[in-house]
Amino acid sequence: MNPVDILYYGHRTVLTTVQSFPSGEWYTPGAVGYWSAKDVIAHLASFEIPLAELLTSLVEACPTPNLEAFIQRGADFNDLQVEQRREMTLEQVLAEYRQAYEQAAAAAAKIPAGTWEREGLLPWYGAQYDLEDFIVYSYYGHKREHCGQIQTFSDRFKQG
Repeated sequence: MNPVDILYYGHRTVLTTVQSFPSGEWYTPGAVGYWSAKDVIAHLASFEIPLAELLTSLVEACPTPNLEAFIQRGADFNDLQVEQRREMTLEQVLAEYRQAYEQAAAAAAKIPAGTWEREGLLPWYGAQYDLEDFIVYSYYGHKREHCGQIQTFSDRFKQG
């Protein structure tokens, strides 16, 4: 498995979903629960930031306040982060997401191969899991799931 590729393909899924979504419907509630499609992208951005901090911290010393909040807040992290982005435009949320992805991808490219497979590296995720598992399940799978939900929501507008 190539984790840098996995990150890229998850990112590409988000970009493809954004490109195909009807432009006038980004703020319409109901894409996922009461969240609009823009809120779902805000949610993905809020997850990408702690990932960027995590991967960067594996190659250089850096602060990780968003990662710490991600770990400590649990389920509250989602709603809190989306609410913090409520007044942001779609363009601002996408810019934040892209910037975090670029930081994560750059850091990922510097991580030594053996680090990816080291079980227990993320004790808060589970001692039996490694960094590759975290990337696949918590990021790639997460993006695929939410992008699928956005695409299904998009179909409602195409059907008229």
